[in-house]
Amino acid sequence: MKLKWKTRLKNVSFMILFLKMCLIFGQKKIILIDPGHGGKDIGAIGMYGIQEKEVVFNIAKEIVRLNKMVLNDKFEIYVTRYKDTLISLNDRAYLAKTLNADLFISLHCNASQNNAKGMEVFVHNSDSRFTNDAIELGLAISNETSGKLGFKTRGLKFANFQVLRETIVNCPSILLEIGFLTNIDEANYLSSVGNIKALAMCVLIGISNYSN
Repeated sequence: MKLKWKTRLKNVSFMILFLKMCLIFGQKKIILIDPGHGGKDIGAIGMYGIQEKEVVFNIAKEIVRLNKMVLNDKFEIYVTRYKDTLISLNDRAYLAKTLNADLFISLHCNASQNNAKGMEVFVHNSDSRFTNDAIELGLAISNETSGKLGFKTRGLKFANFQVLRETIVNCPSILLEIGFLTNIDEANYLSSVGNIKALAMCVLIGISNYSN
């Protein structure tokens, strides 16, 4: 009886050590979601007065909620703003560096004078060691939104946006233009709470597919 008890203790000690090793080698990815604009910076204004700053903030909140409720906190997710306030581009990039983020995703909506529609993915136009990873991340998310939600894909593009320029040096970073608020169909779509949840889930699945 005494021998069995000692064996059990040894097994428990091994399991504790094993769990600690899993925690060391299986750290959660730190993801910073950046809902663009905020405060006095409304961003694009679309059909029915829909505002870009509100749409992207709602998507960001849903990403955080779904990561917790559906994915059991698979990722460690932060957002650059937790209320309707304006955060400078410098501070958004600085937060990504301070958090030592593994991924940076900036959320925006588009506007156009014609009837343009669809999603665009932007990556910084430099040759960073994270550029290829950023491209893979952007395509993984774009594939989800087009495949599951039917969003038109306007392709992956390169630009010198400040928020990308200042984050690509530290981690894969992308900027998503999620639909055109000036397009009546996409404005209607982005006005629905259920559709906001679906978009947030597709972003999460895209991140998960990229991570795997």
